[in-house]
Parts: sequence; C-alpha cells; structure tokens
Amino acid sequence: MTAELDLLDWKRRIFELYAGVRASEARAGWERWRTVRAVLFREHPQSPSPGYSDLAYFDYDPALRFLAEVRPAEEAKVEIDGFPFRRFAVACFDLGELELYWLEGYGGGVFLPFADATSGSETYGAGRYLLDTVKGADLGLEDGRLVLDFNFAYNPSCSYDDRWACPLTPPPNRIASPIRAGERYAMPRTP
Repeated sequence: MTAELDLLDWKRRIFELYAGVRASEARAGWERWRTVRAVLFREHPQSPSPGYSDLAYFDYDPALRFLAEVRPAEEAKVEIDGFPFRRFAVACFDLGELELYWLEGYGGGVFLPFADATSGSETYGAGRYLLDTVKGADLGLEDGRLVLDFNFAYNPSCSYDDRWACPLTPPPNRIASPIRAGERYAMPRTP
C-alpha cells in the first residue's frame, strides 16, 4: 500500500476505536483504547513510533472525567505552530476552562490540547491532546455537555518522532494543577 492509504487505514481504525469508546462504559472504553493503541503503535506502518511497545499510562481515575458546559467565546483566528485555527468556545468544568479550537483547513475539526503541572516531568513537555476530531479523537456529548475524560489524554505524534508536525498547547490551555491521567511520557524523542 502507499503511505496515504496506510494513513487512511490508521484514521479509520482510530475513528472506529473512539466510536467503540463512546458506546462503552468509561473504564471499559479506556481499557479498549489502551489495548488498541498498543497494537497500532507496535504494528501499524503509520505509527508515530513503529515497533514501540512501551506506552505508559496513569491509572484510570474516574474523578478526572468531566461533562463540560460549552460556552461561546469571542472568535479569534489563532495560529498554533503554523496550523490555522479559530477559537470558537470554551469548555467549562470543575478544574476551570479550556479553549476549544476549530481547524480552519478543509473539513475542519475540534481541537483541544492542554498542558498541566505534569508537563515536562511526567508527561510530554509541550502538552497532550484530549480532542482532535480530524483524527477521530472524540469522546462525544453526554446530556448536552462535552465529555472531557482526561484518562484519554495522549501525547502528540511529534513527541515520538520529529517527522510529525504537531500543533502544541497554547497558553490559555495550561492548567496549574497536575492531571495524572492518560498517557505518560516514557520515551525520549528520536534524534
């Protein structure tokens, strides 16, 4: 297959994975998410780190799953590491507010990166992703509120290999407290 068709297959598998997560009880969905990610990282040609088998996670913490009220924000064009986004809303939940961004490229998509007090020590220094609907990372809505389950936070592909370009966390999405949920950073970047 070509690299483009490999990437299409990767995206299909991620979309299917998150559809299964949304249809599952939260912890069971998280267990499946970890299992499928391990296989994809180890075996798929579009893996951010082919053959890698040491994905590390914090223990599942149900207290770090939130239903956020989404409130409109003053729209602003934002360039994040060369990628065009538009801030369109904020997600308000028990730990504060995080800005929601819309990718301005073809088809668009919701993007929610964040950094916290673990960034740079226990997790990737430039932050992690919680939602990236262009790539299928979407936990859905519950009772009209956006699901923010930090147990599903993951490192961007560029944290594994420099061949990937990743929009990183802008200053408004930095949380002062530690979020010990989701993927930890256990692997140094390749040279």
